[in-house]
Amino acid sequence: MTPPPTCTEAPAADQITADVTPGPAPAAAPPAVAPPAARRAAGGGALVLVGMLLVALNLRAAVTSLGALLDEVRGGLGLSGTMAGFVTTLPTIAFAGLGALTPWLVRRWPAARVLVVAMLALTVGQVLRVVTDSAAVFVLTSALALAGIAVANILLPMLVKQHFAHRTGLVTGAYTMALTTGTTVAAASAVPVAHAFGSWRAGLGVWAGLAAVAVLPWVPLARRARAARRTATRDAAVATSAGVRPARTRLGWAMAVYFGAQSLSGYAIMGWLAQLFRDAGYAPGTAGLLLAGVTALGVPVALAMPTLAGRLRTLRPLVLGLTVFSAASYLGLAVAPHGLAPLWVLLLALGQGAFPLILTTIGLRARTAEGTVALSAFAQSTGYVIAALGPLLVGILYEATGGWTAPIGFLLVALAVQTAAGLVIARPRYIEDER
Repeated sequence: MTPPPTCTEAPAADQITADVTPGPAPAAAPPAVAPPAARRAAGGGALVLVGMLLVALNLRAAVTSLGALLDEVRGGLGLSGTMAGFVTTLPTIAFAGLGALTPWLVRRWPAARVLVVAMLALTVGQVLRVVTDSAAVFVLTSALALAGIAVANILLPMLVKQHFAHRTGLVTGAYTMALTTGTTVAAASAVPVAHAFGSWRAGLGVWAGLAAVAVLPWVPLARRARAARRTATRDAAVATSAGVRPARTRLGWAMAVYFGAQSLSGYAIMGWLAQLFRDAGYAPGTAGLLLAGVTALGVPVALAMPTLAGRLRTLRPLVLGLTVFSAASYLGLAVAPHGLAPLWVLLLALGQGAFPLILTTIGLRARTAEGTVALSAFAQSTGYVIAALGPLLVGILYEATGGWTAPIGFLLVALAVQTAAGLVIARPRYIEDER
């Protein structure tokens, strides 16, 4: 049974009924017109969806655009190697630490208002970091931008549960595809934009405009949520949310480990795959295109995976299938990285379908929006702590051995851990039942 809305947002259109006053039938029936309340609710649902997609487009653009321009940023700001390493690790630190605060935020303010502030933080942070000449200020303002992303990461699964409970797979697929698209476009266009305007600052700063656009749909939704709070209470929602403790459950930890292991491999791939292909003999430009191919091929996977997961009684076939794709790609990269590179890229993109799968599973393993945000916060914040180890350990193993056998072996071990956790979360169950 789908729980009633918490009144932080406008209810969905199919949750509204109109009273009909009995009376004599008119001589000619006028054209059917939806009640004003129903029309407002329908519009609200559409506005929430548009707002979610715009937020999703922003969830990695600030990260991947910086990765593409890191050499130029280092030169322009005089970043040391240690400081540059810290900047590349900062996203996972921010996502882990600040994401954990999101349930506390939504217990005190409506989700729409929290998202307005989050997207403003992302906008302002991206603007300020491109107008400074101070390395320290650049890091601090980057952290401000990432704080907005961290909060939005947690809120999107909750909003799916709250507004689109009967279309979880479709809507999760749509926003995951938007996230993947934003990631790919930012990585591919940051350097050309910087070259066109003659500065790395333009290549990073342009994404502040996209973040500012993402604020717009949430402003009217935040006003509506504020008005709704005058006539209803959120005490029951607060009590429910406070009673969900994912850290005390087997399901919560399995979700966190699966999220962390797949994110570990994802960040390691983003950070090191191009270097692997360069070491295999590819030109730098070609190596970059092969890396971009992983995210580009991941777009249809991101769209299809949530819908498929929502239709299956158990996720076991998906968990095992994704493991096979990833293992085959890793082994191929270790044995023949040059000759069959496009095949390994394709298999790697399929294996990275674990990311949209876990985002969908967060919604599938909670009965309520409050349970969803608690599970989302724990799985993502804990998972990003695990993920932070990926690029670091791959780099250490690569430098220590001078090759890719040991780093790929490490990724295979992480994949085994991911698979074990995936088999735990594959069976239908709910976090609220494990309190």
